[in-house]
Amino acid sequence: MKFIFLLLVSTLLVHADPKGKPNMLLLFADDLGRYASAYADSKRPSANDIIHTPAFDRMAKEGAIFHNAFVSVPSCTPSRAALVTGRHFFRNGSHSQLHSPWQKGIPDPFENIKGMPLTLQNGGYHIGHSLKLHMRESIMGKVNLYNKAGQRINNYSENLTKADDKESEKKKIFAEVRQNFRDFLSKRGDGQPFFYSFNPTNTHRLWVKGSGKELWNLNPEDLKGRMPTVLPDVPEIREDMADYLGEVMAFDAACAVLIQMVEEMGELDNTIVVISGDHGIPGFSRGKCNVHDFGSAVPLAIRWPQKIAPQRRVHVPVSLIDLTPTFLAAAGLASADDPDGQSLLPALAPGGNDSQLRGWALIGRERHAWRSRADQSPYPIRALRTSQYLYVKNFKPDRWPMGDPYAVTETSEPTPDRLENDTYAAFPDMDSSPTKAWLVRHRHDSGMEKFIAYAWGKRPEEELYSMSEDPHQTKNLASDPAYSETLKTLRDQLMSELKAKGDPRLVNDAFDRAPFLVKEEKKK
Repeated sequence: MKFIFLLLVSTLLVHADPKGKPNMLLLFADDLGRYASAYADSKRPSANDIIHTPAFDRMAKEGAIFHNAFVSVPSCTPSRAALVTGRHFFRNGSHSQLHSPWQKGIPDPFENIKGMPLTLQNGGYHIGHSLKLHMRESIMGKVNLYNKAGQRINNYSENLTKADDKESEKKKIFAEVRQNFRDFLSKRGDGQPFFYSFNPTNTHRLWVKGSGKELWNLNPEDLKGRMPTVLPDVPEIREDMADYLGEVMAFDAACAVLIQMVEEMGELDNTIVVISGDHGIPGFSRGKCNVHDFGSAVPLAIRWPQKIAPQRRVHVPVSLIDLTPTFLAAAGLASADDPDGQSLLPALAPGGNDSQLRGWALIGRERHAWRSRADQSPYPIRALRTSQYLYVKNFKPDRWPMGDPYAVTETSEPTPDRLENDTYAAFPDMDSSPTKAWLVRHRHDSGMEKFIAYAWGKRPEEELYSMSEDPHQTKNLASDPAYSETLKTLRDQLMSELKAKGDPRLVNDAFDRAPFLVKEEKKK
């Protein structure tokens, strides 16, 4: 097997054209919030202080690291669709929402989308992906999925904790990661540039309780004093966070495997390597499905020595919709999809600076889990994140932001086991988790009011947070007269962008009816 791999590597070295278009390696994890050891900051204690992510850190050191990268929407399908189109999520028809609901018989704007991968393919690239897609297959080409070797990385902690020989199991998992990539490379033409996206789901629920300490030596007690202030700093929630961080480290280890393979091929310096994720941490207050930083900020590192200055630090907000214009610009191609994003390359080149970037990110969402509310309605939010502020517009503040309470009442609740394993037991837009179970169980305890409000309480029509004074976004300044001008400026900027880009939410709440809202029935 080793001989076959070396033969493949030598063949690729002979035929690769270092003067040609760059390869592209997109390492993109599910539910991956902004966690990497490169983000550790002695002035701001956080979970990043206790993890080690050498693959991400290397790409950041040898390329660019983004300290304020945001998704277009903190929900899987629309986030991924926004990335491959370069468009604000609400412009993508059926793919504006999770699982792509759309009324049959009505033309779907997303069917007219070509997308970045197919644009690259038409420009001569060999394209492919492994593991999760969460969009229509044709957006990547139906034949371009490479999962044959296996998918055990998706259940990393489950597989490792059950194994008698953990080192052997770990080798098997990473061997599958390698083989899927080899299968992809074997279809590559001589000297042909490639685009490959690696999309594991191990950072998505469920993972094994206690696996962070067992598999990665992450002591939950080391998180004491480092937790986001929207969460109670208690042992159960610290353990939940440590287990998640273990999955982050497993993803990073898989990234290292793929980066090493490209390096052994002699093509790393002619490969754009991007590491990021589709939204924030699942099953935590203000995480996934929220436009606050805890739910919408993601890690982002980009390495390409030919065009990107090493150790470049970008502090102004950028959006993942900027990746499609960046990839296509690097390939000398143009998008047919009228993207809203901008190429990052001019600002990342030697001599480039943050002032060349847009400097803000638009974030929002509509429907996530279809059963989140009894009438299956969405929770419409739009937000504008600048370097100084986060402005949030909650269009329907009468609705529960994380979904209806369902089995949680003033005097009763589901069992802890159900809350840890059944997302639909209560507040379905917050994934089932030990953290969710703890919050429900302790919701009447003294001092818990603010934490419950952060988790699933109804929200005012507008929110405004100062990033310098309130990085965890816990003090809403929207009603403070001292910030009235700031509030108006950000509101006007957000609404102007929504109107200019034709947001259906502004057209008689179009997301509240067909073709966007399609009633689904619970499977028996």
